[in-house]
Amino acid sequence: MAEPAEHKLSRRERQIMDVLYQRQRASAAEIRESLADPPSYSAVRALLRILEEKGHIRHAAKDLRYVYFPTVSRRRVRRAALRHLVETFFEGSAAQTVATLLDPSTARMSESELDRISKLIAKARNGGA
Repeated sequence: MAEPAEHKLSRRERQIMDVLYQRQRASAAEIRESLADPPSYSAVRALLRILEEKGHIRHAAKDLRYVYFPTVSRRRVRRAALRHLVETFFEGSAAQTVATLLDPSTARMSESELDRISKLIAKARNGGA
């Protein structure tokens, strides 16, 4: 099932959301400073406007500047991003996604991580109980 356009985030939008989740509140200048290979200040402002239009963030005036903060939980954004990744690269298949994650040539998982995954699979088999 395709996700609504307002939930899809570009790479830069995801980076900005990550900064806001880490900082909780930040100005456009602070966000720009936190980005790797930052775009221009006006580009950051444009992206912030888009994120506001999509309903992911809001702003408040503070000391003659806008401070931005997330309105959507990190968990919800994470799920939407993962859903997009699975649909785009794994034909919507959770099994293909997990197989790629567990491939020993690319993944180095600890015993505790593997145990946790086994427990999650068992829980899913039991209908989440």
